[in-house]
Amino acid sequence: MNESRDVWVFVEQEAGELAEVSLELLSKGRELADRLGGQMSALLFGYGIAHLAEDVIHHGADTVLLADHPELAPYRSSPYARVAIDLARDRRPYIFLLGATPTGRDLAPRIASALRAGLTADCTDLQLGEYRKRDRVYHDLLLQIRPAFGGNVIATIVNPELHPQLATVREGVMRSGLPDPQRTGRVETIAPQFRGRDLDLQVLKREVFPLCCDLKGASIVVAGGAGVGSKENFQLIFDLAETLGGQVGATRAAVDAGYVSHEHQVGQTGVTVRPRLYIACGISGTVQHRAGMDQSSKIVAINDDPAAPIFQIAHYRIVGDLKEVIPMMIRAYRDCAR
Repeated sequence: MNESRDVWVFVEQEAGELAEVSLELLSKGRELADRLGGQMSALLFGYGIAHLAEDVIHHGADTVLLADHPELAPYRSSPYARVAIDLARDRRPYIFLLGATPTGRDLAPRIASALRAGLTADCTDLQLGEYRKRDRVYHDLLLQIRPAFGGNVIATIVNPELHPQLATVREGVMRSGLPDPQRTGRVETIAPQFRGRDLDLQVLKREVFPLCCDLKGASIVVAGGAGVGSKENFQLIFDLAETLGGQVGATRAAVDAGYVSHEHQVGQTGVTVRPRLYIACGISGTVQHRAGMDQSSKIVAINDDPAAPIFQIAHYRIVGDLKEVIPMMIRAYRDCAR
C-alpha cells in the first residue's frame, strides 16, 4: 500500500472560538503539506461548530473533517479518541499534529497507543529531513525537535517506520499566518460511531476560569526569577510591568518559591512568549526558561551576576541589584512620559 503524504491537524475550539495553538499548527501543517506534496486535513470536533469550518479552511486546510455531535461537547477523552482513531486507521495520515494543551496532551497518547505509533510531546520546532539507518535512507521524515533531559539538551526525534508521525506542539512556538478569505476547501461531515463504554463518563459540571494575564499576546513582558529574592520584592516586577503597560512573567524557580502564580510562568513548562521587549530581572537564563522566549524579542537583562547565562542572549545588560535598578527605570520612564 502506498503511504499518503497527508498532514492532519487536530483543531481545538472553546465556546465557538478556535484555539490560538490550532491556528499556529494550521500554518505549520500547510507548510509541511506543501513541501510533501500532500493535502492538509483539519479535524474539527464539537457540537454546533459547523460555522467554524470556513475559518479553518481560510487558515490553510484543504479538507475539514467535521464531527458535529452532541456527545462531543464538551471535550471527553473516549468519544474524541474514538472518532480520531477510527479516522486515522481508515485514512492513514503521514503526519498528525496536536497542540500541547491539556486536551492535546490527553488525546494524543490515546491515539498513538491505539495506532501503535510513536509520539513526541511538547515539540518546539518541526522540520522535514532525512534519516539514515544502517544502509537505508528515509526521506522527508518529520524532525520533531524538543528540549530533553530537563532542558539541558535539544533533541531531534524521528519516527521512520511507525506512522502516522504524531507530535504535540507547544503553544506560541509556531507563528500563525493571516487567514486567506479567498481560499476554498472541502468540508466532510463525519458521523461518529460510538461503541462499548465510550460514553460512560459524563460531565456533571464544568467551570471555566479566565486567565489572570495574557502573556502570549503581550508586546512587553517583565519577568522575574529566583534572584528577585522574595514575594515582597516581586512587587517590583509588577510595578515595572504596570508602568510600561506590559505583562508579568516568571521563571519556574520563582513560581515554585511562591513569588507568583503558575499562570505567569514562561519557559519549557510554562508559556512561550513573543513580545517586542522582554525584561529579565534576576533570571539566570537556564535552557528551560529560554525555551519559552522568542529570541527575536529585544531582551534587557538585569542581574547582579556578570557571568549569568542570560547575558549571553541579552541585547542590553545591566549588572546591578534589581531592587535599585528597577525603581530607577520606573522613575526614568515616568520622567520621559511627562
